[in-house]
Amino acid sequence: MMVLPGLILVLIFSYYPMAGIIMAFQKYIPNKGLIGSPFIGMKNFQLLMEYPDIGRVFLNTIYIAVMKIIAGLIVPITIAILLNELRKEWVKRTFQTLVYLPHFLSWVLLSGILVDILSPSSGILNQVLSIFGIKPIFFLGENAWFPYVMVISDVWKEFGFGTIVYLAALTGINPSLYEAAEIDGAGRFKQILNITLPGMMPIIILMLTLNIGNVLNAGFEQIFNLYSPPVYESADIIDTFVYRLGVQQAQFGFATAVGLLKSIVSFIFISVSYVLAYRIANYRIF
Repeated sequence: MMVLPGLILVLIFSYYPMAGIIMAFQKYIPNKGLIGSPFIGMKNFQLLMEYPDIGRVFLNTIYIAVMKIIAGLIVPITIAILLNELRKEWVKRTFQTLVYLPHFLSWVLLSGILVDILSPSSGILNQVLSIFGIKPIFFLGENAWFPYVMVISDVWKEFGFGTIVYLAALTGINPSLYEAAEIDGAGRFKQILNITLPGMMPIIILMLTLNIGNVLNAGFEQIFNLYSPPVYESADIIDTFVYRLGVQQAQFGFATAVGLLKSIVSFIFISVSYVLAYRIANYRIF
């Protein structure tokens, strides 16, 4: 009975809409619906392979997603180790709370903050750069900068949540190992290298393997709220591409074909990631 409400929501919002997959094989006409729209077989997928920008869109997606995965591992691990070294508990808890707060803010709100901070005319960051004689940089309007802004801002928003995971892993390390190392003359740095990191390795491997399934998820909400036509070359990912085709240009069948292809590839990656997580970190879903 406790599971039933959640199960109903999943059926309504996750499984029932899957009936729309049929649009990928149709020339979908809204007033005719799924049943009345003519079938065109694999033509949408053929158009997808011939589309001039599709390769760039997939490369942008993988590039941004991989950078987010790597940075999303390194930064939380580093912060968790640094927090673990703090001896004053109130300082540790205060800092942990502060870095965790951005996780609860939506990208709609954060995008407005970032636009103000990174503005080339009045942004705080460009004002600081001007003190050192550096010309204003249009971080959200130049292809060379936009992907890195997405990665850094995503890490800033989410690393507090990841830090909690790794701090929990640190609590499982036997304190007597540190005591023995200290008696043997090992300093804090050597203790981190020889005790802390090896003790965290199972959860690090687990998080890395599970993140393989997110290679094609570069963050629609974040990029959609921050990108613009001048940076489509480096910012356009699969999800924003599907949105523009399906919602703005009403190419419903073609957009569904792109989304379906992404879902199939993501399913393969997720399946592989769970197999790796089981074999490497002994993680099982069932």
